[in-house]
Amino acid sequence: MFFHPMDFLIIIAFALSLWASFRVRGTFNKWSEVPVYSGMTGAEAARRMLDANGLYNVPVEAVPGALTDHYDPMSRVVRLSEPVYYQNSISAVAVACHEVGHAVQHEVHYPMLVARHKMFPVVNFASGIAPILILAGFFFQQLPWLLGLGILFFSCAVAFQLITLPVEFNASSRARDMMIAEGFITNEEERGVAKVLNAAALTYVAAALISVLELLKYIMIFTGRNNDE
Repeated sequence: MFFHPMDFLIIIAFALSLWASFRVRGTFNKWSEVPVYSGMTGAEAARRMLDANGLYNVPVEAVPGALTDHYDPMSRVVRLSEPVYYQNSISAVAVACHEVGHAVQHEVHYPMLVARHKMFPVVNFASGIAPILILAGFFFQQLPWLLGLGILFFSCAVAFQLITLPVEFNASSRARDMMIAEGFITNEEERGVAKVLNAAALTYVAAALISVLELLKYIMIFTGRNNDE
């Protein structure tokens, strides 16, 4: 009843997302077994990269779990999962420095990150109400404005995901440049770092692709209804 031709592409994108999730874990685990020549742990690399950028007051904390690494812009804290914090592997150093990349973006007011932060309160509300409005629009077809409003709110969430892409790629680029410049890794180890960071980036690309395809689907349904009237 609700099947749409776009659903086939969405299923493919969803399969890509699942594959990306498995790949990021597999890649992380593989390079977790390869120690860096410098011998630095993820925590040490993060601390040195922060200090090199003048971010002496930004602490580095260990948090439970795997792949729970993130930079908290509200508290201005780099939080690393325990494997990343304590290990001296290529994966640990790569992930740690990537998160510091976000802290550096915050410090220099990287435009895309600034836009992302400003959008967050709106997106937080929009992503919660959009599915309700879209579902209501499907059931109450005599009220087409419900679907239209749902699409508008959903567009905010999609825009947020698209803006996230350059933020993530830029953080990885900053991390790689700093790791090489400061001697965290050798030129030979850069290959492993690239594989870890690229695998993580693919998960964001897949998630954004799913959202864009879903948005196009809803727009096509909305315009198709209006054309039928």
